[in-house]
Amino acid sequence: MRLASIHFYPVKSTAGHEIHEAEVQPWGLADDRRYLITDERGEVLTAREQPRLLACVARVDDGTLTLTGPHAAPLRVTPDDTMSTVLMGRTPVELTDCGDDAARWLSELAGRPVRLKWLDDPTRRPVNPDYGRPEDRVSLADGYPLLLTSTASLARLNDWIVEGALERGEQAPEPLPMHRFRPNVVIDGVGTPFAEDEWKRVRIGAVDFRVSKGCDRCVLTTIDTATYTKGKEPIRTLSRHRRWDGKVWFGINLIPDGPGRIMTGDSVTIL
Repeated sequence: MRLASIHFYPVKSTAGHEIHEAEVQPWGLADDRRYLITDERGEVLTAREQPRLLACVARVDDGTLTLTGPHAAPLRVTPDDTMSTVLMGRTPVELTDCGDDAARWLSELAGRPVRLKWLDDPTRRPVNPDYGRPEDRVSLADGYPLLLTSTASLARLNDWIVEGALERGEQAPEPLPMHRFRPNVVIDGVGTPFAEDEWKRVRIGAVDFRVSKGCDRCVLTTIDTATYTKGKEPIRTLSRHRRWDGKVWFGINLIPDGPGRIMTGDSVTIL
């Protein structure tokens, strides 16, 4: 097996980037999901509620975040020293505000008042203790430092989607792209679809990871990133083939055992 692609998302719930290599830090890939957007109540706002956020392209160069979108000129972001507490799941996390210019830029894109927040200290947020160790940390991803998916599993899922469409007398749809699932690492050469469900430890290149748990999927996967509209797939098909414990599943969450670097083409070994 090999590492087929690497992806990171500087601002949570905005467009991602495919990169050739990445630094693995204890809390995730370098610069991955260190920023997020909050609504007028100070609560986390994601593309689940505001799909237009996916039109924002965020880049980090020499530690500086730049936002690009279809509605305004690019904006270089300068965080200030204002702190606020944001609830991530059930965990309160102290985040730094990124100023009024970033708030105006993103509010115009979102069509509602929002603010941009930065996790200046990535050691601040622990993972769910039910699936990690006391010292494990995560940036602003939903729950765990990295998400792994496989091309074999996506191929099987797309086959199921076509089969379901034909059963309903519908035209076979185009295959879903992997970016719908917002992975960090995509593995090629897995012989059996969904074999990753059983993995406990994974080595990518020279970096070891623990598998914390499977990844339960939400409505974000149903958003077409070209039109920002929601459909029924893949949740409809996952509900038919991959539903248990009241949730639908695709991919696995990883926790690094240490820092290192990974690059596309690296060998992948199940430990």
